[in-house]
Amino acid sequence: MIPRIGLLLGDPNGIGPELVATLLADGIDQQLYQLIVIGDRRVYQDFGEKTVGSNTELPVIQNIEKIELDGHPVLLDVPNVNLTELKPGQVSAHAGKATLETLGLAVDLAMGGKLDGLCFAPLNKESLSLGGNIHGDDMNLFADLLGWTGSCGEVNVLDNLWTSRVTSHVPLAKVTTSITKKTVISSIELMHATLVGTGYTHPQIAVAAINPHAGEGGLFGFEEIEVIRPAIEEVQSQGINVDGPWPADTVFVRALSKEYDAVVTMYHDQGQIAMKLLGFDRGVTILAGLPIPITTPAHGTAFDIAGKGIAKVEALKKALKIVRRMVAKYSINGPLTN
Repeated sequence: MIPRIGLLLGDPNGIGPELVATLLADGIDQQLYQLIVIGDRRVYQDFGEKTVGSNTELPVIQNIEKIELDGHPVLLDVPNVNLTELKPGQVSAHAGKATLETLGLAVDLAMGGKLDGLCFAPLNKESLSLGGNIHGDDMNLFADLLGWTGSCGEVNVLDNLWTSRVTSHVPLAKVTTSITKKTVISSIELMHATLVGTGYTHPQIAVAAINPHAGEGGLFGFEEIEVIRPAIEEVQSQGINVDGPWPADTVFVRALSKEYDAVVTMYHDQGQIAMKLLGFDRGVTILAGLPIPITTPAHGTAFDIAGKGIAKVEALKKALKIVRRMVAKYSINGPLTN
């Protein structure tokens, strides 16, 4: 049986619907997986196809049990929006509430064995919050929907360069107190497992320092000596190919020269600035460590261009490709392991 992947429209006021319409208009390899678009049919048609000028004649279903697994994409209609309350490019409690409902449905289908993986178009944190979401980011939202309390975190992918971070959506003032030997070890192990789970056999991982010049032997801080280096050494003892800590201003030079497959950074912007400079509209985010494979474009809802039909679809295509690779390594019983 070919894998069944759910593709969610994302925030209806963002570029998600038009990205999905463009992706389907460009065509997918129907022999590789069964794609089920999940969302309100009217949003897909009015904010997606009409915006980009496509007409894929996507079959609409009301019940996932009725799908014929022939590889032809279908749309699972979730009629939960009032079109008069939507407007491309605007934050909306109505859009946020509908998006939360659709996410919950998709997760339930996956946990019930009806879907093998999920890929979602960009979400808007403010709209989700207004719609009732109590979590600060996508990672924690999905972990809650899945009832997952194990190790998990965002992994970003740009072409052949992978990054993750020890701390994520926390104030900069709290970063150093959030970096412990345990969290560094967990982040390295998660990155390794994710790489193995997408086809790498012997991934090479670099770890970034937090202080200038990697602390310069304690002149500019002791985190490298007391926390990061001991964590690296412990993970090395498990047979994982990892080293560092490397100064954050040179570690990506090493990675781009193919010395490493991945970089584990200490905080959000340390890695994200590098990745988005290298390819803002091509990056993919993996919600790694969860019981089902989930990916999304690394960019946001782009409210400034929503509804104009000019959004680039490359990141969504790459996110779909990666989740398909992950499906082969996952089971519904747990996250990626090596």
